[in-house]
This record gives sequence, C-alpha cells and structure tokens, in this order.
Amino acid sequence: MLDVIDVKKSFGGVEALRGCSLHVKEGTITGLIGPNGAGKTTLFNVISGIFRSEGGEILFQGERIDNLPSRLISQRGMLRTFQIPRGLNRMTVMENLLLYPNPQSGERLWTNLLQHRKVKTEERKIRDRAIEILEFVNLLQFKNAYAMELSGGQKKLLELARVLMAAPRMILLDEPGAGVNPTLMNDLVKRILQLQEQGITFLLIEHDMDLVLKLCHPVIVMTEGRKLTEGGFSEIRSDERVLEAYLGRRQWDS
Repeated sequence: MLDVIDVKKSFGGVEALRGCSLHVKEGTITGLIGPNGAGKTTLFNVISGIFRSEGGEILFQGERIDNLPSRLISQRGMLRTFQIPRGLNRMTVMENLLLYPNPQSGERLWTNLLQHRKVKTEERKIRDRAIEILEFVNLLQFKNAYAMELSGGQKKLLELARVLMAAPRMILLDEPGAGVNPTLMNDLVKRILQLQEQGITFLLIEHDMDLVLKLCHPVIVMTEGRKLTEGGFSEIRSDERVLEAYLGRRQWDS
C-alpha cells in the first residue's frame, strides 16, 4: 500500500530523515514507534505532502506521491490526523464534517445557479453520510455542539470522523491515544479495528505501548531519522537494539 524508499529531510542542516525506508502492507494496522526526535512526525509530514522531501521516493498503491500537494494526496485516498486535533472550534461538529468532502458541486457559482437540484441532492447525501459517521464514532448526540466544547478524547474522534468523510483507503494516525481517557480510548480502539475490517489500512504513531499492543502488527521502530527494526510486538520488546538504544529495559519490564 505504501512504500517509503530512502527518504531524506533536513532542517537548518540537521538531518531529520536520514534515508528512511519502510513499507506498509494493505489491510494492516502498522505501528510506528520511536523516541522523541526520531523523525516520526516529520515522516508523516513528508508522506502527506506538508513537507517536501529532499531525496528518495514515496509510492502509494504503486504511484509516486512524493512532493505532491496535500490535497492531491488526499484525493488519492491517503488522509491523516494530527496529534493536536485541528477541528474548526467555532463551527459545530456537523459543520466540521460537511466541509470535508472535496470537491463539492455547490462550491461553484454557476452550478449553484444552473443546477440547483443537483447541488441539493449532493448536499443531502453528504449530510446523510455525516450522520452515519457521527453515529459510528459515537458523537451523533453532539452534532450541534461547537467543536471547542468537546473533550480531548471526543476531539480525537471528531478528527477521525472528518477523515472518514473523505472515504480514505489509508489513514495516518498521529498519536491517537494522547490525552484520551481510558473509556474513550477503548471506544477509539474499537472504531479503528472496525475500520480495518472494512478494508482501511493504518500507519499509526504512538507512545502508549498498551495501545500499540492492542492494535498494531507489525511494529516499526524508528531512531535517528531511519528505521531501526520491524516485527511483532513480542519481537520488538525483546530486541536488544530497541531495549538498549531506544526504550530502555525499565519501560518494558514495568
């Protein structure tokens, strides 16, 4: 589904990605872990078109996407969430979702004037889809609430709901567990697993090892801007390079 090949990125002479290569198989929930500064979020930003790479290739479903604008990458079916949710706080939960499908016929003046019925039919379908997704993520009761009124965990669910409005084939999740209480965490895990069953592929950055254990196979470890190793959770936790150079024994043994 995704091939990252020898990708490089630097900031002010500091190499954030040093020839990073990894592969994500279709239908998996692949975990991406590593210490702060390992280059995980930088890699997400390069894959999703926020940053331009300085070398290497990125292929999504066999087609190169490196250095394409974010909107073109998302139109190909790859969407991402952010560690800090980026919902529009002064708009309602429903309005946040209605904005996301792109393009929409109603965005064009002449279509509004000359094909009014077509626009209304499309808007009705988008609203029905938004209600379906809000019900799926258990936020339907908050559809008329402003996004700013949601809890941290609910904002993470809203972020996932917004991405689902674009009918993704692959989702990059940046620390979905950060700031989420245990009850909403269980709900988030359940939704991600259901989406995997529906055929959506995930690449997931996470520091919570319990969440990685519940969701991810395989797990890729990054350090110093490149992949260190990859395998199942039990393999990763017993790898001496991971234990000594990255996580440390105490965190795994606790």
